[in-house]
Amino acid sequence: MINLFWEFFKIGLFTIGGGAAMIPQIQHVATVEKGWLDDEEMLDCIAVGQSLPGVIAINIATYVGYRKRGLAGALMATFGVALPAFLSIIILVAVLGAIGDNRFVAGAFMGIKAAVCGLLIVSSIKLLMQMCGKGAGSRPVGRSRIVFTVIMSLASLIAVGFFGLTAVAVILAGIVIGIVYYRVESMKSSQEVQR
Repeated sequence: MINLFWEFFKIGLFTIGGGAAMIPQIQHVATVEKGWLDDEEMLDCIAVGQSLPGVIAINIATYVGYRKRGLAGALMATFGVALPAFLSIIILVAVLGAIGDNRFVAGAFMGIKAAVCGLLIVSSIKLLMQMCGKGAGSRPVGRSRIVFTVIMSLASLIAVGFFGLTAVAVILAGIVIGIVYYRVESMKSSQEVQR
């Protein structure tokens, strides 16, 4: 229990850039270092965390904690990942009022934004590689699922980035399209088995 709190506290303390920037670190700790989840469970965890309201890192921490130790584990992991941000906000509000217009602070924030973008790209590549069966202990999914995932990712990027759709609309559309895709794939599989 304390281990869950401590691991998520360290992730919350040392991962700068918000919830999305924590995904690669949580993924590494939960699958590689601690073995709490396998790669496929981690993919499900990220999908669930992204589709629920709230900060994705807190959603993922709650999911991992619950899978590991039930309700108490969920509370410990959630508290652990959220506590550093809570304490940091209290300190930053006091400090930033005095130095908010400083060019060095503005430069630091610009660098942090760039680093977060890099972390998200790395996480996306790792998830894609796991789907292809290239990660340690990962099982490949079918080629059509990989193509579907890439197409949905690009369509989501275009919908939000170029057409200004909200994330909620894209997620809801993704849910509907995913269900339809799964139904079609299931029907194809059952027809092939009958032959």
